[in-house]
Amino acid sequence: MPARDHFHSVMRIGPVQIGTHRDRHGRTKYAAVCTADRCGWSSDYGSQSAAQLAARTHRCKVR
Repeated sequence: MPARDHFHSVMRIGPVQIGTHRDRHGRTKYAAVCTADRCGWSSDYGSQSAAQLAARTHRCKVR
């Protein structure tokens, strides 16, 4: 049975939300997702510290 792929919010840094989800191999991944309108930026990381760094350095081009 494949792992369930649900996003679970962990924290919020500015407009960026960080959460966990499982990839198609069942491994836990960390995602950083910008919630600003029309931004559309998101990326997956193997560690929470990498996702936090990406969230702190993300700059929306929409603003």
